[in-house]
Amino acid sequence: MPQDSVPVPGVERPVITVIDVVRAIVLVLAIATLALWGFATWPFPWNVVLGIGTPVVVLLVWALFLSPRPVLRVHPFLRAAVELLIYVGVTIAWWSMGQALIGTAFGVVAIAAGVISGRRALS
Repeated sequence: MPQDSVPVPGVERPVITVIDVVRAIVLVLAIATLALWGFATWPFPWNVVLGIGTPVVVLLVWALFLSPRPVLRVHPFLRAAVELLIYVGVTIAWWSMGQALIGTAFGVVAIAAGVISGRRALS
């Protein structure tokens, strides 16, 4: 019995591409990096605050502006600026931990994924 691939009204499946997977991995690595930075580079009372607080703030900013269904819809260039600020912060965090090569590699991959995704969204 063949199944018809008739679309169900009101149900749309998003098309997930490789760049979407790369951007998700970059976000997870950014959150993990900020947690590592907070816990590893600060003395006791501040390491807990920054190790938990910084990733939470970045997740909230992501949910507000950058998620697939953002709470606040902003101009695409402002959205790109917010994403760039997050990734610059993560790159600086790697540099402050003495890992400039990892920070630079992260920045290049994150910015390349953001540019490709942004160009796809604007076209």
